[in-house]
Amino acid sequence: MPPARSEIRDLVDAYLERHPAEHGRLEPLLKAFAEPDEPTSRTTLPGHITCSAVVIDRSRRVLHIHHRASGLALPPGGHIDAGDRTLLAAALREVHEEAGIAPGDLCLTPQLLEDPIDIDIQDIAARPDKGEPEHQHYDVRFVFYLAHDVPPLLLQDEEVSGAEWLPFDRVTSPTLRAKLSNAALDGRPEPVNASALIFNGAGRYLLHLRDHKPGVIWESGAFALLGGGRTHGDRSLEGTLLRELSEEVPGLRLENLEPYAVEQATSIDGLSVPIQVFTGRWRGNPDLLRLHEGVLLRWFAPDELDRLRLSPATRDLIRRHAAENAPNNQEAAAPPVWDGGSRTVLNGVGVHLHLEDAEGRVLLGLRHPDSKYAGDTWHYLAGRCEQEPALSCLVREAWEEAGLVIDPADVELAHVVHVVDAPDSMPLMQLVFRASRWKGTPEIREPDKCLTWQWWPQQELPDRLVSYTRTAITAISEGRPYSQLGW
Repeated sequence: MPPARSEIRDLVDAYLERHPAEHGRLEPLLKAFAEPDEPTSRTTLPGHITCSAVVIDRSRRVLHIHHRASGLALPPGGHIDAGDRTLLAAALREVHEEAGIAPGDLCLTPQLLEDPIDIDIQDIAARPDKGEPEHQHYDVRFVFYLAHDVPPLLLQDEEVSGAEWLPFDRVTSPTLRAKLSNAALDGRPEPVNASALIFNGAGRYLLHLRDHKPGVIWESGAFALLGGGRTHGDRSLEGTLLRELSEEVPGLRLENLEPYAVEQATSIDGLSVPIQVFTGRWRGNPDLLRLHEGVLLRWFAPDELDRLRLSPATRDLIRRHAAENAPNNQEAAAPPVWDGGSRTVLNGVGVHLHLEDAEGRVLLGLRHPDSKYAGDTWHYLAGRCEQEPALSCLVREAWEEAGLVIDPADVELAHVVHVVDAPDSMPLMQLVFRASRWKGTPEIREPDKCLTWQWWPQQELPDRLVSYTRTAITAISEGRPYSQLGW
């Protein structure tokens, strides 16, 4: 089956959103979607869709091949075959056939990802020897970086007479040349995916069993790390991971999220994929999570990995991390059985102020980098309860930290998060209060603790946000009164 017409149209529509001035130029292509004939078939006239691969090396040069039939030097490309899953897959097949560059020698660019950089309309001369009249190619062009050094070229002799690498300003296609001159493409691969290596500190790792849908889902039917690919809306790879986790497992909140390693994987289309792996600690029961993608989540020890369908790279990654982090068997021990109260543990109490402005934005403060807790991270206006009622603590902290005057009569309890921040630390009962009214404008009154206050749209929260603050904001929007983290 050729690529789905609807997917191609979505791709073209997205391209025109980025380049609205080209709508008139691409009108013939848009008209082709309204016709009954298959737009990717080479028999469809007066024009049909083709694909090209714009391969960029580390010297910011683009591969061009010399076509015997036309005498032109162009990026590798050609017609779509019935077996091509997508237009991008067709471009990869063409560069492999014409220049001998395998998909594994290429990777996506962080600037374009899977979007085309250019769509051009080319006038094609008649080919009486093939019974083809004059027609047009609607050429969709995808950009790839070389994943490694320049591989040896194996040219397709019957169609290609030579090849050369041309700098951006000498690219033969005017439309492509203009796009390249405005794009920040440096030819240097960097991660476009992010994954989470989740561990509980007691020697076990959380793995995700993916749905078995070969050709549709990456690592189909295998255990893998949670995570996924970057989108244009992600401001960072940490943001990519947090978005993916919120989509796959909405209730999963990780502690101490940190970059750990960059690993190499292979996509469904055979592309080389650099993945930024983050480590994060979690000590919960995966059966209590709402899993929106995949089959299940389970904890596994490193010596159990050989029994699983798991990529060798992921297996090696987990074992490397395990060797560097000796388990603490007390960290993820099962909760004690009730014994009449003899194992009572004291819990601390924190108060937090949830304020929303008229636009529904929530107030957050950026903590000072030298802060003992969550330095250089956004957080609620908050404080630890002293020898005082929780509401009195809230009113005091609001005035001391931000100069806000709050009447306790205008406050309600909005959410409770029960948190364990670190092994052997005191559990904390974090009370989140919502004030319906207040006096004053947030100001910096304790600069050693908070650098700035800012109102954030709840759908665009900062990446560096205290995990239980993110949990509370989401829960309040969903009307849930309680959550817990780190248990």
